[in-house]
Amino acid sequence: MGIRKFKPTTPGRRWMTVSTFEEITTSTPYKALTVKLQKKSGRNNTWRITVRHQWGGHAKRYRLVDFFQVDKKWIEAKVETIEYDPYRSAWISLVCYKDGERRYVIAHKDIKVWDKFITDEKTPLESWNRMEVWNIPTGLQVYNLELIVGQWASSIRAAGSYGTITSQEGEYTQVKLPSWEVRLVHKKCYATLGQVSNTDHNQVVLWKAWRSRWMWKRPTVLWKSMNPVDHPHGGWEWHSPIWMKSPKTPWGMPALGYKTRSRKKTTSRWILRTRKGKLML
Repeated sequence: MGIRKFKPTTPGRRWMTVSTFEEITTSTPYKALTVKLQKKSGRNNTWRITVRHQWGGHAKRYRLVDFFQVDKKWIEAKVETIEYDPYRSAWISLVCYKDGERRYVIAHKDIKVWDKFITDEKTPLESWNRMEVWNIPTGLQVYNLELIVGQWASSIRAAGSYGTITSQEGEYTQVKLPSWEVRLVHKKCYATLGQVSNTDHNQVVLWKAWRSRWMWKRPTVLWKSMNPVDHPHGGWEWHSPIWMKSPKTPWGMPALGYKTRSRKKTTSRWILRTRKGKLML
């Protein structure tokens, strides 16, 4: 994985960088595992904007990535291709199981074509094997982590991310997430050994605004530059400091120190240490 720079032939090229895509083996996806998503540009069925800063973008098809894999226990899989996914920052791999079925999975950092892996309750401690977390020794890196038993892998899926097994005590395993949050995970949950691919993704510099437009992103401005109809802080003839008004969100809710966690009663009990270092005991 590397980063490519350009000669400053134009202002848009001066500081822009892109990935070298050295690991990518094909530019054509497996059509049977792609679908077309209808884009609404952040609007709901009444055409009201419910998600801001979305617009346009390059045409792309969604790759159906398998985040479950438990239904393929002890069926060996072999990597056929390593591909770019426009809907996520990590690379994905097209794998073929011994029963002939093909699926997309999140690629490992050191993945190569013809590599093999397996999924089961207990597997050899090799990168890209998937198993239950109670079989993983402390100190090893994991990704594609399940937080709820029997559900799909919903955590640690971004490019270059990984979690660390910190403790095996009782019925639960302690996992340190990329945000430094320490969370309890049931020992029957599955995780994949290793680190997610495309580790240099955070080094890419977009530089020009239209490159963000290709990624479905519209520009935004400061709240104090808006009109009163658009933001509680808007409408002043000059840019006022924040202490002159109580900081609020665009919808009028307090923006500093106000608790907004809606699932506190159901999920906070699994958090041992927050990402800010606070112990939740």
